[in-house]
Amino acid sequence: MDFLNFLEFKITDILDIILVAILLYYIYKLVRGSVAINIFLGIVIVWGFWKLTELLGMEMISSLVGAFMQVGLIALIIVFQQEIRKFLLMVGSTNFANKRNFIKHFKFLRQDGATVSMDVDSIIEACKKMSSTKTGALIVLERNNSLDFIKSSGDKMHCEVNTPILESIFYKNSTLHDGAAIIENNYIVATRAILPVSNERNIPLRFGLRHRAAVGVSEKTDALALVVSEETGNISYIRNGKFVDFGNMDELTAIIKEDLIA
Repeated sequence: MDFLNFLEFKITDILDIILVAILLYYIYKLVRGSVAINIFLGIVIVWGFWKLTELLGMEMISSLVGAFMQVGLIALIIVFQQEIRKFLLMVGSTNFANKRNFIKHFKFLRQDGATVSMDVDSIIEACKKMSSTKTGALIVLERNNSLDFIKSSGDKMHCEVNTPILESIFYKNSTLHDGAAIIENNYIVATRAILPVSNERNIPLRFGLRHRAAVGVSEKTDALALVVSEETGNISYIRNGKFVDFGNMDELTAIIKEDLIA
């Protein structure tokens, strides 16, 4: 009987560690690449210090740090409101129940040799060509969070990704060029989609509505966004509400492929 109790304790203990590890992984993934990552790491360090003082029986410092952790909960909710929104959207996503997408939530268990199903090279090639002609474009790449609420605002499409199709969608005289093109897996599933516009005041004034829409969708979901400026022809890449710097198109392609797997 004692052996069974010991075994049960060990199994639940291991399960507890696994669940905490998964939770921390998703929190890290949500705040990665943003300023919030420093706050997250700071919280982890303070929490670890708190548990260490409890383990060593240092009651005074343990109670002090514990009180700080409890009082700071409200402040953390305010600081991490965008990340919390993303996390709840991910958990409550209509795609979460789908077997294929459910497995996709555990991509961190895959081997390093995992491949990207999306044809990123064709997307970047289309952006390069549109950049040379200063053709404005806004492309959203779906990851884990469902974008059904955005797809429904535009025209449905089911077309495999390729460079000529993307160019034709955003051609200046095309009826489909206004709005965003949504790409899921390797298919363009919607065009002329309306995106939520960011109210972030730190976005430079030189960026227009396309860029604000790209920032907005990446703030509210874990989607990735590519923007080709109609004024300058510059290509911008937005992730987690932030502009991602890159040196050249090859580097941008590598970053996007890595983000799609991450």
